Amino acid sequence: MLVSTACSPTDHAQDELELRQLVKAQTEAWNAHDATAWTRDFTDDADFINIVGTVFQGHAEIETRHAAIFASIFKTSHAEVTVREIRFPSADIAVVDTVHEVTGHTGLPPGVQNTEEGLLRTQMRYVLTRTQKQWRIVAGQNTDVKPAPKPAP
Repeated sequence: MLVSTACSPTDHAQDELELRQLVKAQTEAWNAHDATAWTRDFTDDADFINIVGTVFQGHAEIETRHAAIFASIFKTSHAEVTVREIRFPSADIAVVDTVHEVTGHTGLPPGVQNTEEGLLRTQMRYVLTRTQKQWRIVAGQNTDVKPAPKPAP
């Protein structure tokens, strides 16, 4: 008798640990203002949409653009990152949603404002694939969380 495992749930405990470690390492790279380390887990052909909607195509462009912000408005910033959710649409694909709270920045891109005084909060979503037993980011999108509306007088 053959038993199919196609519909059986997969235990992703080890995968979740690896993905949380990837997020932790990336957070440490942000706080060190190290674009090379921050982009280490992106694939060569990854796409990244930043908080103003600009699309960076490929690992090299993602790294170059982050090196520029680490040398300017985010050179003194500090990020705290919380994993909000990890999902596995298939065995070798993961979607990781995180909340970033960034302080210590000296400016923000045009059209972006702090979520709260001195705090930029963003929602980051990554799509990752497992290649040769390593998780790699194939797509990312970062969206700024707008400040709460002021109460009407």
